[in-house]
Amino acid sequence: MSPINRRTALSGLLGGVAASALPVGVVFAQTNEEAAPLGREWAGMKWRKGVEGQRMADLGDGTFLNPIMSGDHPDPSILKDGGDYYMTFSSFESVPGIHIWHSRDLVNWRPITAALTTNIGSVWAPELIKHEGRFYCYIPARFPNYRSNYVIWADKIEGPWSEPIDLKIPANIDPGHIVGEDGKRYLFLNGGDRVRLTDDGLATDGPLEQVYDAWRYPEDWIVEGHAQEGPKLLRHGDYFYMITAIGGTAGPPTGHMVIAARSKSIHGPWEECPHNPIVRTRTGAEKWWSRGHATLVEGPTDGDWWMVYHGYENAYWSLGRQTLLDPIEWTDDGWFRAKGGDLSKPIAMPRGGQPVPHGMALSDDFTTDKFGVQWSFYDPQPNEKDRLRRENGVLHMKAKGKAPVDCSPLTFVQGEQAYQIECEIEIDPGAVAGLILFYDRALYAGLGFDATRYVTHQYGIERGRPANPHGRRMFMRLTNAYQNVYFDTSADGVNWNRFDRGMEVSGYNQNVRGGFMMLRPGLYAAGEGEARFKNFKFRAL
Repeated sequence: MSPINRRTALSGLLGGVAASALPVGVVFAQTNEEAAPLGREWAGMKWRKGVEGQRMADLGDGTFLNPIMSGDHPDPSILKDGGDYYMTFSSFESVPGIHIWHSRDLVNWRPITAALTTNIGSVWAPELIKHEGRFYCYIPARFPNYRSNYVIWADKIEGPWSEPIDLKIPANIDPGHIVGEDGKRYLFLNGGDRVRLTDDGLATDGPLEQVYDAWRYPEDWIVEGHAQEGPKLLRHGDYFYMITAIGGTAGPPTGHMVIAARSKSIHGPWEECPHNPIVRTRTGAEKWWSRGHATLVEGPTDGDWWMVYHGYENAYWSLGRQTLLDPIEWTDDGWFRAKGGDLSKPIAMPRGGQPVPHGMALSDDFTTDKFGVQWSFYDPQPNEKDRLRRENGVLHMKAKGKAPVDCSPLTFVQGEQAYQIECEIEIDPGAVAGLILFYDRALYAGLGFDATRYVTHQYGIERGRPANPHGRRMFMRLTNAYQNVYFDTSADGVNWNRFDRGMEVSGYNQNVRGGFMMLRPGLYAAGEGEARFKNFKFRAL
């Protein structure tokens, strides 16, 4: 079926909605082969393919195409340290978390470490900084019955990182660190609040105070809510600049936005930028939705400035918020403006940078330890890693709970619109295991099996399915073809049979469920005994 006929068929499925009105990428792939060329472009532009066919921003011709970090990399906090850049993101319930990535050109990134190995709750919008030779990360986190802000520190970016220190700031999120003209350290927080830190940055040194009321947009704009959050500060020239997110981080695509204010003193008064909002998605037809939560950073060449923020990809809420890079310029009035527009077209690479190998292979033969760098547990107990053992290229996972809802699946972030995962799985009697797409305990999809039958997971609900002809060992493949999911199974990894249950998962996202996460692929083992996983494969389509 040609792309034109495929779009005509889709129009019929949607009750006569014009196919031309649909976002590029909203298509139904008929086979694996057809899936490959579809959805990887917007208005004729294509990403470059990297390891395992994963999309790369660097197009290899002096330009790049957003996102610079595909998949769930929200609330980016970026640090320039000489010629090196380091960036981390919200990790929510996944532990290890606070994954730190390294770049030398702002476009190509490689993973270094996971700085947070202790479960302190759902981690939102961290702040990575360096002060007097030491690295710090300020982390808001919350359990259902306790919330606070924490700090971890390290003398080297690779670690070891300290255990979290509770700053006992219970009501706020989104810390932004700055040193004032008085030499004191401050954290600015959501809602316009601020608290002074001790000189070592490991405790508060004064009360929480409200210091800034953010700019208000026109009342007829379509937003989620004012939601003043994500303050990021820098000192440039004669001013302190505060870059703030307002409008709500999800909800309507036109809600989230970037605004700026400045002051000659860290104590104010704060002057609103006359050009606010600096960035905003103005229509749902744009490639990138809900753009906001920005940090300014100088490029590899002095005087070349950029803005890093997140956004949802049109029609792909399930991928979470992805990291975008936008060029800016300082204007004669001492403010700045964004130059990248809706970021749907290639942009000239930052000047003077040197690329590092981008990304990482997501396939795993389990001969090396990728726990923390790739794999993380969902909401683990303190001893959760004891469930895992690697031996002779096999990952042994002790079973836990009764289903993905309570077994802490082992998942990872990926950034493809279409991909396949595949694994050989063997289970003990009494165990059930399989491949999963996991949003949270209430929303997941996948296929598992026990010794006698299959079990499907859909909408976070388990259903017993046909008899399992393979017994306690099989090869399993999950294909996510542009949010249309199907499964294949095999006794030998060569001859495959299509499982008679497909799923559509575009609704597994924040605007349906809340929580701000993405639909992560992964492995699970429930019931009794253990499951053994071998030769996990990932490939982008």
